[in-house]
Amino acid sequence: RKLFALDIATGNSVWETQRTSHISWASPILAEIAGRMQIITSSEPTVAGYDAETGKELWKSDCMMGEVGPSPAYGSGLVFAGNEYATVAAIDPANGSIVWQENDYMPEVASPVVANGMLFIATSYGMLICYDAKTGTKNWEHDFGEGFYSSPVVGDGKLFAADMKGVVHIMKLSTQFEKIADIPTGEKVMSTPSFVDGAIYLRGVDNLYCIGK
Repeated sequence: RKLFALDIATGNSVWETQRTSHISWASPILAEIAGRMQIITSSEPTVAGYDAETGKELWKSDCMMGEVGPSPAYGSGLVFAGNEYATVAAIDPANGSIVWQENDYMPEVASPVVANGMLFIATSYGMLICYDAKTGTKNWEHDFGEGFYSSPVVGDGKLFAADMKGVVHIMKLSTQFEKIADIPTGEKVMSTPSFVDGAIYLRGVDNLYCIGK
């Protein structure tokens, strides 16, 4: 029910802001919007933006429900939030209004990612969907037959998505579905890949992998 900032040198509270939200597993994100750093949160029922310097609520949209798992994303001038049994919503951070929303494919755990004017959503039942970020028009969908808890990520101009069976799918960052490669790890994967110095780091249930030269 509270958002707060701490001084990293002392641990002292810098500001605290009361919230009207309920259940959320989602991590807040930072985004620079109109020249101001905002903290964006997603929870039941509210997606909201706060001034990072003061904690002041700048906007909100009551469009979520349930135990919200996916973190929000920002790109193409919009905030994107989604949760299973709720909706996928594109929100204007200028005033909190919903620009578009759709209810066909909704993420349960995996967070959305935005790149090159495209929004990517991965579901726990194995669907990966690409939308036009501005309009919500669906560019493509693909059924991988295995669910995603790991969030899709963008790196080196490509889209990476690791399914729960442990296969890392690599695709072109395109408005048409084009697969580049599949990398099987041989074990279940729930975590999201990260990128450092040209290498991919991925944690399975038993091992930590580094893929690269």
